[in-house]
Amino acid sequence: MALDDLAANETSGLVCAHHHLYSALAPGMPAPPRTPASFRDILELVWWRLDRALDLEMLEWSAKLGALEAIESGTTAIVDHHESPNAIEGSLDVIANACAEVGVRVNCSYGVTDRHGKESAQRGLEENRRYLASGGTGMVGVHAAFTCESDTLLAASELAQNYGVGVHIHVAEGTDDLQANDRLKDLSRDDWLLVHGVHLEDDHGLNGCIVHNPRSNMNNSVGYAAPHRLGLPIALGTDGIGAAMLDEFRIAYARLREHDVAATPELPWSWLETGYRIIPEAVDDRVTWSHGPIDPWRLAFQTNIKPQLVEIDGEVVYTEGELTRADAMEIRTKAAEQAQRLFAKLENMV
Repeated sequence: MALDDLAANETSGLVCAHHHLYSALAPGMPAPPRTPASFRDILELVWWRLDRALDLEMLEWSAKLGALEAIESGTTAIVDHHESPNAIEGSLDVIANACAEVGVRVNCSYGVTDRHGKESAQRGLEENRRYLASGGTGMVGVHAAFTCESDTLLAASELAQNYGVGVHIHVAEGTDDLQANDRLKDLSRDDWLLVHGVHLEDDHGLNGCIVHNPRSNMNNSVGYAAPHRLGLPIALGTDGIGAAMLDEFRIAYARLREHDVAATPELPWSWLETGYRIIPEAVDDRVTWSHGPIDPWRLAFQTNIKPQLVEIDGEVVYTEGELTRADAMEIRTKAAEQAQRLFAKLENMV
């Protein structure tokens, strides 16, 4: 953590290198039509249904709630990967503006996919293009190789190169995506975010940064990625399970230690710091924690540490348990209302 004048109980702002902010509305959602029996079932019965139910008002308040929860966890920067096939146009602006109102840095992308047809994929590409062309901070999003035709993957890669940004894509998260390395190795570049990588071969031939999401991988029962075997830089994300990056760091360490008794917390702590390669401005943010000193060995086992003050871009955005730029109670109330709208749509969805 790079600020020169950090006190013993301070760090730079933390970075969540892979998030789905819309999932802030998901807690309490109705049960799926049947119990998922595989990761593909989880996608089809839970998340892809939720994606289809989203509208722009839901996106606004889910992003604000996700940004609030991030600040309350000491996370000052989020790399968001978004999909809402029935509310594509303008969606990235809604998310970016919502995060700006709360005060969190955000890098946005729309997850292009062919699973809703070619027209929808083109609209997703256009939303990425429009947002980047307007000066938005972001990347080109792709859901995953297994839900995209080769021409769509090529178009996304070319669009990213045109705007000097990387591609943000789920890679080999589950066994449906085992061909990802073959399909992406001639396209991927050093500025790509390769999310999950659970089923990548050691000699995968891809370029980019692996984003490790240990809690999500456990929750979806897709396996342990062992990301350090892949020979690429590693960052940490949550895959939409909030933005509490110290929690993610602890779980990353526990999973690493489960497979290597000689492993130390310094390695997953370095993965947390890799987030500054993606959003370098966050290194100049400041978080004052309730306990110190800040040390990977201490944090790996001390779970009750909380932010006392969060400063982003020189502005205090959180102090003494309160936001300074937005009304936390209003955000929670409005988000709860939108969650109920979302749940009602899911209950009525075929």
